[in-house]
Amino acid sequence: MLRRRPSLIAFDLDGTLIDSAPDIAYAVDQMLLRLGLEPQGEERVRCWVGRGMAMLVRRALTGSLWPLEDPPQMAEAQAIFMAIYQEHLAERTTLYEGALPCLEALRVEAIPLALITNKPARFTHALVKAMGLEGFFEVIASGDDFAHQKPHPGPLLKTAERLRVDPDRSLMVGDSQADAEAARRAGFMLALVPYGYHGGEGVMRFEPDLLLETLEHLPGHLLSMSKGSP
Repeated sequence: MLRRRPSLIAFDLDGTLIDSAPDIAYAVDQMLLRLGLEPQGEERVRCWVGRGMAMLVRRALTGSLWPLEDPPQMAEAQAIFMAIYQEHLAERTTLYEGALPCLEALRVEAIPLALITNKPARFTHALVKAMGLEGFFEVIASGDDFAHQKPHPGPLLKTAERLRVDPDRSLMVGDSQADAEAARRAGFMLALVPYGYHGGEGVMRFEPDLLLETLEHLPGHLLSMSKGSP
């Protein structure tokens, strides 16, 4: 359970609010084909999402979840991937069920909302617009907005500082190990969804304060908590 009613709620994007894996997988496979490599398919790519674009490309080129170094064609591959993904950014990407009702209900509650993603800003803002999510977030923090990405706590701490909210009163809602580690290191409360991109091993191993089968359940949890709770 959450230790208190949050004064700030930060959401991850990919795997939490939107299912972007189909378009990401298409771009990855097209990149691999152009480099003369075997495509990997959507199911495998889903296990690679969540640590930023560079790590995604690195994983695709090496076939390893934790590659030790950049392969020789890394720079070329990144450029190819970025160009293809930009062109096919929102063709098959969809909002997860419950995402929009959740955001609409939280907006009524007047709780400040933020979006914190490892995705580059050029893609983040385009997807926010394409998915009809404009106007919900007071802060949108992308992977290239800070020196570090999740699981580093920096993006979360900077967002809380910008909105003048104590990290201890902030909640991170995500789907992955990167979200969980960033939240714990920043002192945020943590809510996780069981779908999304977590390598297929489940999210309970990250010991979230709250498990949400659907985002639509989050407003109800908050309503059950007193607004004046410490």
